Amino acid sequence: MIYLNGQKTQEIVLQNNAFLNGDAVKVHFFVKNHQLIMAEECYFFLMASMRKMRMNIPLSFTLEFFTETFNKAISENNLELGVITFMAFRNREDVLSSRTPVQYYFELNADVDVLSIHKNIEIDLLKEISVNTNILSNIRTHSPENIYAEIYAAENDLDDVILLNPDKRVARTISGNLLLLEENTIKIPKQSEGAYISPLMENFVTFLHKNAFVMIEEAELSAFETQKAEEILVISDDKGVFSVSKIRNKEFGNERFSAMVESWSNSFA
Repeated sequence: MIYLNGQKTQEIVLQNNAFLNGDAVKVHFFVKNHQLIMAEECYFFLMASMRKMRMNIPLSFTLEFFTETFNKAISENNLELGVITFMAFRNREDVLSSRTPVQYYFELNADVDVLSIHKNIEIDLLKEISVNTNILSNIRTHSPENIYAEIYAAENDLDDVILLNPDKRVARTISGNLLLLEENTIKIPKQSEGAYISPLMENFVTFLHKNAFVMIEEAELSAFETQKAEEILVISDDKGVFSVSKIRNKEFGNERFSAMVESWSNSFA
């Protein structure tokens, strides 16, 4: 079910700047056991994303407003678990400015459990294009790189691809971030390398750090680092958690990450 400005609709509104110019930001909220989880982290990420895009944030955009709006939709659709995809976009106007009015859209994606590993996936490097490393690279905005990469992955029987930055270091995948486990350390690409800001991943690594499962290291990673890892996880705010089983000829296990994700999931019970 699709919502436009809080109202159910089946209409596709084309006369807006998101459709015409990709002028929008996207953030995901998470539902577990008919309730929002990590709502505050997701809300503050939305506010930060809108400020980076110089959007006019309505006074009504409070945490309480979104909590009430989403809970109503969750109840109406009896949503037990899933992901709420939220998009804020500017109206189409002759002169674009930071005062241009903003509208919003959201949809409920049922049966996506972001607190468990969905499946094992096969990925590979994509060297033909790179992703930027500026402040807009870390938020969910229009990305032609993602569109190209998703088509490339489908045509090459891959589940996802690793995208590099202009310095040929690991940035992220199409929809998420990479976590590389080696001995007692999880290495994560720095945000300055082009990685996404991810409330879901940050919650996971914070849980691991607080419970002393492993050391967390934000790093600059060469593509070769993926071949040295013992296990690799991909965390995507819109699709969930995936275990990497293969990159080219290298195969990976997932026993330790599976145990960590299970403990993390149980902490929300």
